[in-house]
Amino acid sequence: MTNRLASELSPYLKQHADNPVHWQPWDEQALAAAKDEDKPILLSVGYSTCHWCHVMAHESFEDQATADVMNANFVNIKVDREERPDLDKIYQTSLQLLTQQGGGWPLTMFLDPQTLIPFYGGTYFPKTPRHQLPGFTDLLLRLREVFDSKRGELTEQGEKVQNTLAQMVAPVLDPTMDDAAVLGACRNTLAEQYDQQDGGFGNAPKFPMPGTLERLLHHWAYARRRGDNDREALDMVMITLTQMARGGIYDHLGGGFCRYATDRKWMIPHFEKMLYDNGQLLSLYSHALALGDDALFRGAIEETVGWMAREMRHPEGGFFTALDADSEGEEGRFYVWRREQVKKLLTAEEYLVVETLYGLDKPANFENKWNLHRHDSWRSVVSRLSLEADEADALLASARQKLFNARDARIRPGTDDKVLTAWNGLAVRGLAHAATALGREDWIVLAQAAVDFLRAHCWDGDTLYATWKDGQRKYAGYLDDYANLLDGILTLLGVAWRESDVQFAKALTEALLARFYDVDNGGFYFTEHNHEALIHRPKPTMDDALPPGNATATRALLGMGHLLGNTDYLDAAHNTLRWARAVMERIPSGHCSLLGGLEETVYEPELVILRGPANEAREWQSAISGGFTPWRRVYAIPYEGVSLVPEYLPRLVSSDVQGQVTAYVCRGLSCSLPITSKDALEEALN
Repeated sequence: MTNRLASELSPYLKQHADNPVHWQPWDEQALAAAKDEDKPILLSVGYSTCHWCHVMAHESFEDQATADVMNANFVNIKVDREERPDLDKIYQTSLQLLTQQGGGWPLTMFLDPQTLIPFYGGTYFPKTPRHQLPGFTDLLLRLREVFDSKRGELTEQGEKVQNTLAQMVAPVLDPTMDDAAVLGACRNTLAEQYDQQDGGFGNAPKFPMPGTLERLLHHWAYARRRGDNDREALDMVMITLTQMARGGIYDHLGGGFCRYATDRKWMIPHFEKMLYDNGQLLSLYSHALALGDDALFRGAIEETVGWMAREMRHPEGGFFTALDADSEGEEGRFYVWRREQVKKLLTAEEYLVVETLYGLDKPANFENKWNLHRHDSWRSVVSRLSLEADEADALLASARQKLFNARDARIRPGTDDKVLTAWNGLAVRGLAHAATALGREDWIVLAQAAVDFLRAHCWDGDTLYATWKDGQRKYAGYLDDYANLLDGILTLLGVAWRESDVQFAKALTEALLARFYDVDNGGFYFTEHNHEALIHRPKPTMDDALPPGNATATRALLGMGHLLGNTDYLDAAHNTLRWARAVMERIPSGHCSLLGGLEETVYEPELVILRGPANEAREWQSAISGGFTPWRRVYAIPYEGVSLVPEYLPRLVSSDVQGQVTAYVCRGLSCSLPITSKDALEEALN
């Protein structure tokens, strides 16, 4: 065998193409070789911006002696978890079953070559023993010995793993709790997990958890609609968003959020930036901004979109995957500062503002350097320095620009420049919400360009592909690809209606149902029906870094069903919730995203359709889109150039009506008579 990764598209796999390890991609050739030689498989799963993946590569995979042991005893397969989330989900779950501990990356699993069932696993292993972890080479030799001498015991263990995996797909059970009780249990558990001091949930490390925060924000909004005011739920959201936007997890010079904070106070991030986090956080901060203007939130939105457009965008419109945490072999090197560096770049007045805001007068917070982190609110800093607001704003802006320019001259972290369909769907949704919140037409253009890119490069008219790079698309899409892109387009249609987008959304909906839907039990599999046979076929329901595909598909199907008046779509959404009911009841706080779909079925949805000249219809739309009303969807459908119009609306409009806007307010499955006055529409909604 030889290393076969050089011809792969994945930047992660290419990083390992020069290793002395005889890495194979996961394909028929590698699996057949392992089976024919009856040689155990060493499966290594990671991604290009993963810090500990880099560490293990430098320590072990680039070392000839270690590679010799790997090559002699195993068929070594390297997988990019972002290209093959199906394999990652299956073997992360298997690791948890084998070790009763959480997973992570790099994921290191040892598989029986005949069954592909794992018999041992872990994440990062050091080259020599430390931190109660065995040395990697010693571990390899011991595992090969066990594989050869105790094959029967390993086979028996593998059968138990496979049986447990088979039982992990939830059965359909009748509800034992009413809907309000499930929703309330989730909210109360989250309140128990909430960090009253610093926001967020739990201790270090702290993740943004946008799905959890969105659940609480929706809970507050629906409670308010009923006449209740759950201020605690709202405070959990707003305080957490404030702490994150002030914290070091946010890039105060370039915009964008890092993946998580290593500490409780959000001060020190794991420095990699992922598209999926930032797409979701754009939506969340935009929702929060709808409750009232906030300069901190507004700045986070503007700067995050700026970062995406400046550093993460393919010239044709799609968004790249991630930025590495490391540069020049060190984590965070690109982002952190020495105090003297900052002083040299700024005037005395600028430095005083920066020092006070970001705590440069306090002890260094990252390896004798400073990662920028707001230690107080901007208003308090301005007051403490006895500055006029305009003067302070100007000083901070000029200082940040100087620091940004100086940082931009440094050696940059690597960019994973593949385009992932699922993550772009989240970015489209986030951009659409941000454009609404700040009235930015140019952000609508960014979102539409991303959709156009995916339609041109990742869709062949029948199949949606999961990944694209350098002119090549690869891997038939997974549930998240179809669901996230559909949800993103549906959100975008609520901002700016395009015939091409609604036609694309309809085609994706039909493909989603045809390829992933479980007709017998409800719900959606993660892989399509004709996908390669693996040891398990997940139907994901739990919240993770990305929302589970079943939750996103449910939300999108409810939206498409009401928009197009298609009860098949609504039935599939309701059947998914019926199937997932048992797991939602068992762990409500772990199913925040699915509970959002449940809530949409508990409380009557409100759909507003505006027909009229494009500009006038958009004006009406803006007039009724204030505040945060998650139960309401508004679509401005122009008369011109539109063929796919909801069938429950009048198909023909007389010439004397075409010059004005006509509105329809639909609640549940019934719609109002035509409304031709903006005042009458606002009265109908209030």
